[in-house]
Amino acid sequence: MTSSKGEKPRHLGRGLESLLGPMPSAPVAPEAPTDSATQPSNLPPDSGRDKALRQIALDSVSPNPYQARTVWNEEDLLELTESIRANGIIQPIVVRPVQGRYQIIAGERRYRAAGEAGLTEIPALVREVTDEQLFEWSLVENIHRRDLNAIERAKAYQRYVNAFSLTQAQAAERLGEDRSVIANYLRLLDLPDEIRRMLIEGRLSMGHARAILGLPTDDLRRKLANRALAGRLSVREVERLVRAYLAQESSPAKKAKEKPSNIVDLEHRLKRHFGTPVAIETRRNGRSGRIIIDFASLDEFERITDSLGLVCPEDA
Repeated sequence: MTSSKGEKPRHLGRGLESLLGPMPSAPVAPEAPTDSATQPSNLPPDSGRDKALRQIALDSVSPNPYQARTVWNEEDLLELTESIRANGIIQPIVVRPVQGRYQIIAGERRYRAAGEAGLTEIPALVREVTDEQLFEWSLVENIHRRDLNAIERAKAYQRYVNAFSLTQAQAAERLGEDRSVIANYLRLLDLPDEIRRMLIEGRLSMGHARAILGLPTDDLRRKLANRALAGRLSVREVERLVRAYLAQESSPAKKAKEKPSNIVDLEHRLKRHFGTPVAIETRRNGRSGRIIIDFASLDEFERITDSLGLVCPEDA
């Protein structure tokens, strides 16, 4: 879907309403039956009239095959179901006719809640659209929803970019987004599956994930993600740990001299014991030095002092 020469690229940043026009909000009564002889035999009645608002049978509707959402909030869905039972459906869903049935373009939550509420019909705005338009409109509608989790939104951006062979800058222009927004979401797809699951479940924020992506390997990313969960670390604390690790890895001292294997082994044992990074630095004579035990929060500090059998003065 490219613009002709000289034509200004269209912006989809206002969401689906910018494509479909104003959405009717008043409940609609069933239309009188029409003469089926005037309708194409492979389409539902009246499907040829663009923007036709009508009541359609719920069991004639199929979900959108391009739906970006994979996680449905059961509490929100139950709340919407109760609202529909009490007040009916105020805003119609948007569908297209396909082989004697209807396929959802927008409004799958309302469709699901209507079924849970026991409705047999649902108000719908019927549009004639191509497969390509359905794909694009579905992605646009989902991308602009604020309740998508970060991974769902990242996958929606990825499908949008791939489907229309766009650069990130072109996708940003068409969606009315900052290019950095799309780039940051797409980077989340480089995370290991375990960390993606933490994001989907809301146990880690996108800020945590972006900081963790600064580490060079998946193994380090998993370890820091688990540590962030266990220690209830803030985004800033995670960012500080990443910066400290990267600074340590690039320090001239480390590059100039590798630690003896027995010191490295002892560091690993202490790290397992305390559950936090431990560094042993020896002086040139090899007979003195220091042990550095890292902590990222007061909770971690208290846990370490407890494991050492120490009591803070105010607790004495």
